[in-house]
Amino acid sequence: MNKIEGSEIIKVTMADGSVDEVQRGVSIKDVFEKRFGKKALKDIVLAKVDGELRDLSSPVDKDCTLEPVYKDDPQALETLRHSTAHIMAEAVKELFPDAKVAIGPAIEQGFYYDFDYKRPFTPEDLKKIESKMKRIIKKAVRFERKEMPISDAKAHFASKDETYKVELLEDLEKEGEKAVSVYSQDGFEDLCRGPHIPHSGYVKAFKLTGVAGAYWRGDESQPMLQRIYGTAFFSKDELKEYLERLEEAKRRDHRRIGRELDLFSIQEEVGPGLVLWHPKGSAVRKAIEDFWRKAHLDSGYEMLFTPHIAKRELWKRSGHLDFYAENMYAPMQIDEVEYQIKPMNCPFHIAIYNSRRRSYRELPLRWCELGTVYRYERTGTLHGLMRVRGFTQDDAHVFCRIDQLDSEIHDILDMTLYVLRVFGFDRYDIYLSTRPDKYVGSEENWERATNALKQALESQGLDYEVDPGEGVFYGPKIDIKIKDCLDRSWQCSTIQVDFNLPERFDVKYIGEDSQPHAPIMIHRALLGSLERFFGVLIEHYAGAFPLWLAPVQVIVLTVTNRQDEWAEEVVQQLKAAGLRAQADLRNEKLGKKIREAQLEKIPYMIIVGDKEAESRKVSPRKRSGEQLETCSVSEFINMAKNEIESVFSQAAGGRKEKKEV
Repeated sequence: MNKIEGSEIIKVTMADGSVDEVQRGVSIKDVFEKRFGKKALKDIVLAKVDGELRDLSSPVDKDCTLEPVYKDDPQALETLRHSTAHIMAEAVKELFPDAKVAIGPAIEQGFYYDFDYKRPFTPEDLKKIESKMKRIIKKAVRFERKEMPISDAKAHFASKDETYKVELLEDLEKEGEKAVSVYSQDGFEDLCRGPHIPHSGYVKAFKLTGVAGAYWRGDESQPMLQRIYGTAFFSKDELKEYLERLEEAKRRDHRRIGRELDLFSIQEEVGPGLVLWHPKGSAVRKAIEDFWRKAHLDSGYEMLFTPHIAKRELWKRSGHLDFYAENMYAPMQIDEVEYQIKPMNCPFHIAIYNSRRRSYRELPLRWCELGTVYRYERTGTLHGLMRVRGFTQDDAHVFCRIDQLDSEIHDILDMTLYVLRVFGFDRYDIYLSTRPDKYVGSEENWERATNALKQALESQGLDYEVDPGEGVFYGPKIDIKIKDCLDRSWQCSTIQVDFNLPERFDVKYIGEDSQPHAPIMIHRALLGSLERFFGVLIEHYAGAFPLWLAPVQVIVLTVTNRQDEWAEEVVQQLKAAGLRAQADLRNEKLGKKIREAQLEKIPYMIIVGDKEAESRKVSPRKRSGEQLETCSVSEFINMAKNEIESVFSQAAGGRKEKKEV
């Protein structure tokens, strides 16, 4: 170690490879100020020390790499929101001293904090909390970190009657932790790993967005807490844009639109989390299913149908009773044998595979099913179509040889992206999850499967993130989160390689060498569940579905009852051509009929007056209000069919040929 004038000097390597020599113990902030200048510091929020996030106040105590984290970095925004959550907790404690503090993380699009308080927080309370937060922010209060032995931390928070913090500390102690970090600002203290922004003045724009109930640790047997939600940004313009998106999201809420358009309902009399598909919603579902089946049959899949229940022993063998029991419903007794309603379709597909001996010549086997499954979701987590208790998975399983794996993964990914494009989704966040510490299967097979997933992504030219060690214990996977029109992410598609179930069920094929071999099993879902995907579609399109999906594609509107006969004939011709059509023959003004058809978001209105009835033509009008030229019924049908076909042809144009990477 070098020494200059008696002080230890350490080497700090910057992102550009240059090296600064600094005195041991100097703060990261001072290093950056010397390197970049004081003016540049206003845009630096955090630092990465050897790749790990640190507060700017942290000391530099060893040779290391050092990288500034600027405001435009997603990690900086996450940290800002976490710090704003602490500011909110400080404000709550000042206004409501009896409130007990639970946890308060940053989440996607914002943050929340859970509190135990004697009465529900009101909208007026939120306004008071916001006002108090503004005063804290204006003071530019510094976030200060200190390390405490876990026993001291327990005593400290117990003296403040913060029972939830004590419980968290007791759990950490059981896990072997000896010390914890505590952050304080302006007298408020909280157990926290950090890091945080330098001071509260970095928060330029925030908003508390609502209150909801939340069980402590998500357990219904635990106390119900109050969760205050909020969001924060580095600029007021960003906050304004976000709040506008939030209002738009409320307008697009699938529960409201589903009710207004009479698509579906969830009724207490039937049971929470159980969806009733109304005729119009069922029409959309049928369009989805018809396309799904055709896409699979065209891609070499075969359809399966499996029962809704099976002997409980099947779920024991599959491992679901070991790993998934809390999400499964209680067993039922049939002929003194325990049966279980299915949470998954996989074991049934394996049972079909094992129904007879298989040869290497048969592989790959591609099997798909629209299988309805049932999972116990806690009441507090249910949310319209997005989280339900009974849903239909667009499930598929591929059994293939190891030498077929690369080709199968490529085809699955290609098909996945084609299907998503058809539904109007062409922006994604993609994650490749690799082998965790605990896993089944050989390292060789894990490496082969992971490389197959990676090469499929790269052959499509797709950007993706690697999640090291985040694969499930039975195999690596690709997860695709689609982006909707509001830039929200929705987990839908997944491709998972499974080494576990074939081993549990002794799945084999007879190879070219006349010996038994285990096939590779690939789990694959494109849409996830029909219910959730339908909810996403409703919000993405705000109920104004594209023509091919609309529950009613065309409505024929008469001016007077003199046109009723021609209108009914037009509807019959449209239906005969495969279009979903109906007539509005009510004795109402045409303007009212048009307005109501627009509210129902029907893509096309066909206006029929005396002139059209006499000439046996139609006057089409789009829901946008655009009036089209008068034409024959057959011309309109051709136009509508061409519009529908263009959706599939354009999506197919994006499909990729296999290529070596």
